[in-house]
Amino acid sequence: MKQPRRTAILMAMMACVTARVLPARAATPAEAFVSDNIDKGLAILNNKQLTQTQRRDQFAQLLLGVTDIRRIAIFTLGRYAAMASQADRDAFVAAFQRYAMAVYQSYFAQYARQTLRVVRSTERAPGDFVVVTNFLDPSIATSKPLEVNFRVLTNGGVPVLVDFSVAGVWLGLEERDQFVAVLGQNGGSIPQLISHLDKIASQYN
Repeated sequence: MKQPRRTAILMAMMACVTARVLPARAATPAEAFVSDNIDKGLAILNNKQLTQTQRRDQFAQLLLGVTDIRRIAIFTLGRYAAMASQADRDAFVAAFQRYAMAVYQSYFAQYARQTLRVVRSTERAPGDFVVVTNFLDPSIATSKPLEVNFRVLTNGGVPVLVDFSVAGVWLGLEERDQFVAVLGQNGGSIPQLISHLDKIASQYN
């Protein structure tokens, strides 16, 4: 897998979730959803009464609560999703969740001092928004804002995050390309892909 590129994307994602939010409008439900959950993430990270384990667990629960993990996981299987058995799909979703939580959590402490602003949102289709945000490292005078976009669905009654992009690279598409390549090298074996993800996740534990 393209480890450096994937790592950079995930690090940027964590920067966004843990960033300090600058005042900005939240004119749409999707914008409010992104802004509010960044606030919640920051409150968890800055709560000095929590142990490291409590902070990690609460942050993980926040991520699970705002993302549609199953939808994202199945999407990353590409054409192999339709060929997989229900048991294999369920096992993969569980493995993808372990993988995602392990990788995301490994970076969260590094970005608590970042600043982030919700800039605007675009409705791609009814209930399907892309929320544009910028984040900046205030410790670097010459730092340029990095654009991070969140895709949020609001047509299910409760907003959920289904993808995000950093500097134009959408994580879901990146992961799908990588996972499909692994599957192609292993005869479409979902258990082999699960083993691959668990191996990556174990490196962050």
